[in-house]
Amino acid sequence: MPERLSALDASFLYLEDQATPMHVAGVAVFRRPRSGFAYAQLVSLIEQRLPLVPRYRQKVATVPGYLARPVWVDDPDFDVAYHVRRSALPKPGSGEQLFDLVARLMARPLDQNRPLWEAYLIEGLAHGHVALVTKTHQAMVDGVRTIDFGQIILESSPQATEVAPDEPWLPRRMPGPTKLVMDAVSDTVRRPREVVENVRSAVSDVVSTSQKVAAAVVSAIGIAAHPPTGGPLNAPVSKAWLFAVARARLEDLRGVRQAHGGTVHDVILAAISGALRSWLLSRGEQVTSSTRVRALVPLAVRDGDADGAVPGMLGNKVSAHLVDLPVGEPNPFVRLQHISHAMRAHGDTGLVAASALLGVGGFAPPTLHSLGARAAASFSQRVFNLVITNVPGPQVPLYAGQARMTEMFPVMPLNKNQALAIGVTSYDGGVYFGLTGDRSAMSDVAALARMVEESVEELMTTLRV
Repeated sequence: MPERLSALDASFLYLEDQATPMHVAGVAVFRRPRSGFAYAQLVSLIEQRLPLVPRYRQKVATVPGYLARPVWVDDPDFDVAYHVRRSALPKPGSGEQLFDLVARLMARPLDQNRPLWEAYLIEGLAHGHVALVTKTHQAMVDGVRTIDFGQIILESSPQATEVAPDEPWLPRRMPGPTKLVMDAVSDTVRRPREVVENVRSAVSDVVSTSQKVAAAVVSAIGIAAHPPTGGPLNAPVSKAWLFAVARARLEDLRGVRQAHGGTVHDVILAAISGALRSWLLSRGEQVTSSTRVRALVPLAVRDGDADGAVPGMLGNKVSAHLVDLPVGEPNPFVRLQHISHAMRAHGDTGLVAASALLGVGGFAPPTLHSLGARAAASFSQRVFNLVITNVPGPQVPLYAGQARMTEMFPVMPLNKNQALAIGVTSYDGGVYFGLTGDRSAMSDVAALARMVEESVEELMTTLRV
């Protein structure tokens, strides 16, 4: 019998619309090796790794009459070349051109009649670079059975590990409408309350999958009891998005942490707080000493002891915090102290040190950002203004085949009535911010990205006082 989607996974399909596609993306920039990094090589690499993630050759089949949740079935027409695509910028392609293309790709929903992922090789970048843009639906990546395939194509050596399947992949026969209905009836007979509990299980799945998220909300009840002010961040989301990036050096952020205490995560949130303050002022918004912007900060944690967990993969528990960012505070040092105090009040359960990810195979951040997006989508958007995910990555070079990855930017999706989402990943000495904004409500998202870098510089000035 085909595997049925959980209520949580199905909800990501049901809630999706043209303005808010429910997928997470990533932009990896590579230095093209002398041997080249052609489209055919990328297709071959991904095809070789697909046996490690069987879900990527499956699609969703809907039960007639919606008698039960959809099921995962093998796609008999699976064609890896359909999912791995090729595009090019006019040489020499700039970062702005790349990120404009990323925004356009991100805003387009995935085809629910096919496996729910796509990858794009972007050629024509300046200095001999290429980019890989990946899109994966939130219904797929749960951190236990399925991880983001970015985690399996990146390795610490340019000598790619050979993955030989035991036997050639042959799709299982797709069940017809009658079979899907009979399976749904059979499930209902075995569990008579299944139909009634489908709605209830959606809630229980959210709680069980995101137990630490719920605990965080309870612990932050004093915050959640007072809904945040709307402001320019809470606006209807259109079908057109923008994407911008900011960069920082991990060494600089560590220097701020060592001088003032707290964690690198606190420093990142303080930098974003300073940028949001400058951005609000640039828009002529009223900013007083009490002005706050509320962020939902979900952080996935490893759960190797979870039932059904696969060795080397991630657990599906998520820790999230509601944090009031002190954008009304003009002093960067004081902003950092406010953030550190707020995070200490939540305890340490939500913070994942980079060392905790060393035992996780491959490049884990794409999977962890997906889990963070899943947690955020499970929340009422009325209790926060934006989502910020921060995932530490490995501090050594990684390769796709022989191509060395130089940068990695997460691309977080927008929720309804939330015009901004920020993802942060550290990798090989750098810290990379990806800012997704609605084209109508956040036309100046590139200016906000520059303000993030300026805010980091402002924090650095506190070391010279």
